[in-house]
Amino acid sequence: MPGLLIRWLTLTAAIILAAYLINGIQVSGFFAALGAAAMLGILNAFFRPIALLITLPINILTFGLFTFIINALMLKMVSGVITGFQVHGFWTAVFGALIISLVSFGLNSLISDNGRVTVIDLRHKGGDHWE
Repeated sequence: MPGLLIRWLTLTAAIILAAYLINGIQVSGFFAALGAAAMLGILNAFFRPIALLITLPINILTFGLFTFIINALMLKMVSGVITGFQVHGFWTAVFGALIISLVSFGLNSLISDNGRVTVIDLRHKGGDHWE
């Protein structure tokens, strides 16, 4: 359960950062971003796999780049449902989805399955051997 809460907060931070970096994304406050992160998580859990399956042929043809379009559509859907969170324009949603995906991936890669922040500590054992 702590892992879910931490991932929810990382997605919230990613949404706030995207709103800070892109003019067309507006968040009225922390709780609006928290609600948007919750709704985006729900949409990504239930509807994104179906959307990816339906658009699989075009996704293969674009080498997976169409996934950003699906993420942008999910972001626009969240914008329509959550008050205090607005995304103006399609390309704003695409760039916002790109930033949110990258930041969320980066932060979530530091979190283990049990919800703890992990750091990989490599030690040089001589030659080309690291442990």
